[in-house]
Formats: sequence, C-alpha cells, structure tokens
Amino acid sequence: MDYQRILDNVPDYKAFMSVDEMDQSTLKLKEEYPDLVDLTIIGHSRNDHPIYCMKIGHGEKKALMFGCPHPNEPMGAMMLEYFSRALCEDDEFRENCGYTWYLIKCIDIDGTKLNEGWFKGPFNLTNYARNFFRPTSYEQVEWTFPIEYKQLKFDRPMPETKALMKLIDEVKPDFMYSLHNAGFGGAYWYITEDLPELWDQFYHAAQSRGMPLSLGEPEAPYITAFAPAIFKNTGIQEDYDYVEKYADKDSDLSKRFECGTSSNDYASKYGTVSLVGELPYFYSPKIESDKIMPFTRKEALIKGEQIKLNEYDEIAEGYQLYQKYVSDDNPFAKMVEMMIKNRKASYEESVRHVEADDKFNEPCKESEAFDSLDITRFYALLIWGLLVRGVKFECTRHEGDVAQQLKKTAEMLEKKMMVKARAVESIEYSFVPIQTLVRIQLESGLIVSSYIKEKGIER
Repeated sequence: MDYQRILDNVPDYKAFMSVDEMDQSTLKLKEEYPDLVDLTIIGHSRNDHPIYCMKIGHGEKKALMFGCPHPNEPMGAMMLEYFSRALCEDDEFRENCGYTWYLIKCIDIDGTKLNEGWFKGPFNLTNYARNFFRPTSYEQVEWTFPIEYKQLKFDRPMPETKALMKLIDEVKPDFMYSLHNAGFGGAYWYITEDLPELWDQFYHAAQSRGMPLSLGEPEAPYITAFAPAIFKNTGIQEDYDYVEKYADKDSDLSKRFECGTSSNDYASKYGTVSLVGELPYFYSPKIESDKIMPFTRKEALIKGEQIKLNEYDEIAEGYQLYQKYVSDDNPFAKMVEMMIKNRKASYEESVRHVEADDKFNEPCKESEAFDSLDITRFYALLIWGLLVRGVKFECTRHEGDVAQQLKKTAEMLEKKMMVKARAVESIEYSFVPIQTLVRIQLESGLIVSSYIKEKGIER
C-alpha cells in the first residue's frame, strides 16, 4: 500500500484540540462528505457527552482506531483529525487500502476535558504537570474491560468501555489501534504478534524523523520484548502474575487489583492484531545512549524505586493535610490515593524482582539510568500535580474557615511542587513537534494494517 503522500501532507499543528473542537471538526467532516462519512453515536460518557464514531471506506478488512484511551494522551485525536479527512480527500488511497475504518477521536471525553489546560501550551514539563489529569485504575477506559483471572474478578466496565466493547463485538476488527502516547522518553511499541519483518519499518518511522528509540528500562518489569523498543501487548494477567510472584505471602490480591483488563486483551478473542505506539511529548537523546555508567542496572533500579517511594511518602504527607475534606467526586484525589496506598508494596515487589534476577547485575547504560533516575522524578511530578489539583478542587466545594484553610494548603503544596518542578526542568529535554508525532503514529498504524492486508494473519 502506497501511503507516503498521506504522511507528507500532515499539517504542522501547533496545539492539541479540545473535545469541543474535535466534535465540531467531526460534524463538519460529515457535512462536507455526507456520502463518505457514516457518523454514529456509539454511547455517552459518564457526564452524558456523546461519543462519535466515524465509519469511512468499504474495504473487506476492518480497522478500529480510538484516541485518548488515557485522557492525557491527545496525540491520537490529532492523528485521527488528520487521517479521517485524508481518507475523504484521497479517493485513490481510500479505495485501494482495502479497509473499512472505524475512527473515534476521543473515547475518554470527561477525562480529556480535565487535561485541556495544557493542550494549547506552553509545552514544558511544568505546565504539563500542573494541568495533568489521569484517572484512577478503575475509571480508566483502557483498563476496565471485564476479566476473571485467579482471584481477580472485574465486571464494572465504565459506560465508555461498554460502548467500545459493543463496537468491538460488532466489528470484530482485523486491526485495532489504541492510540496511546508516553509523556517522556523515546519511541516504543506494543503489538500482539511477533512480526520481525516489521521492526525495521517501525524504527525507520521514528528515527528518520529525529525520534530516538526508548532503549532504557521497560515501563513494567514483566513485559516481554520482541525486539529493542518493541514489546508484546499485555492484559492484566501479566501484571497479576508478577505481583503474585513478588508480593508478601499474606497479600490479598483480590483487593490489590481494582481494575479490569485491556482493550487488546478483550479483542483477542476475534484474532484482532492490536498495536500501541508509545511516542513521547518530551524526549532526551539520553534515552537511546549506550554509554556505560559506573554502576549496575540493579543499583540504578533500586535507587529509582527509592526515589519514587520518597516522593510518594511526601505526597502522602501533603494529602493528609486535606484528606478529611475530600469529596467522593474529586477526580484528582482518587489517583493520588491509589498511588499512596500501593507505594510500599510496589517498592518491595520491585526490589525483590531486581534482587532475584542476575541480569540486573550487568553494567548500566545511560539510557537505563535515565529511565530509572530522571524519568522517575518526572512521573512523580505528575502525581504532585494531581495532589495540588485535588486540594484546589475542594476549595470550590467549601466555604468559610475550611475554604481558607484549604486555600493555604493549596498554596503551600504548590510551592513544594514548584521546587520539584525546577529540579525536573533541569533535565535535558525537548518538546516533539505534533506533526512529527502524528506522522510516526500514523505510519506505524499503516505499516501494520498494510501487512495484515497483504500477508494476512490467521484469525
């Protein structure tokens, strides 16, 4: 499939779209191309906002792409903003690609609206953290698909997840692309199949546009690597087995896991090939450096876990200052509570894992050290942002002396956060142009969809 011209025409976007802007653009595309765009509402968010799905094309193969699977990940919405229009405007590509495309710009609408404070910039680590929102595990669209596994039984899919489940069951997609992206690092991918003939194409899509590969530590220790920066897609089962192996013997795992499984795990019953392309807003050349550091991977990983634990201990102290005033519907506090609750168990499990595996005794590369020691501080800063947003949320819910007390607490915690932010800003980094992100993400999807059409994968 020739798709180079599709990639060449990606606009030089300067900002991310708000949910309202996405909706307006989707409705406009339907108005401009009424015979090409089949627009349906597949469900509603918890706050009753319609979830729009565009169906474009009439190919034999079926592809489902959905943006904002986590609400702090709007890159996919921008990719679908462009790709949906490109499908309508490029008759030759649409007719020859062999696909019917099901495109959802934003699946977690309510959460995405809580991230819009950073969508227009400035694009730096501090502004991102101050306006960051990510829901707790049991309110994540991507991780609330039903599952029964050992002691884990989860059957509380969110309305948005139910809408996605229904669409997957109806379409039975050959190819599904959950449009994630990372906050900081380099490019890496998850895919359900080991397809080594595609890996160099993935690498070229990123590196030809100046995006380094993420060659540091994987984001979870139990992930299976097909190749450098390319991993096997997972469900909750792998996480469960890891925790079961390294948790305290007295741990009640039925209480440890509060979420379900992933979209790719749910779609696997149809033989769907699922792809996730993790591309960062912010990157550093250190993320692919093979320079040898004067310490081992084990030393770097354990120090990184200690840094994380120390940060969460401080966050826990800050949260205690306003915890008794937290409302049940405070969206920011829920994630803070989850991170605080699991911090010690997570630390102990990680240390046990590292100490039990001899591979971590090898010399540490700069890329691995950067993951363990620097990016750890960045992700902790995001939880500081949620901590501050949580108390500010309560300032609007109370009056009188309580409101004044909460305001002072917010000011104090924000000052602490800004000290952390200044330290994180000292990391060498750059913001990746949105155009670059869209091109890499789109090309990654077209690489896999083309392969499925041309080679076929047994279902």
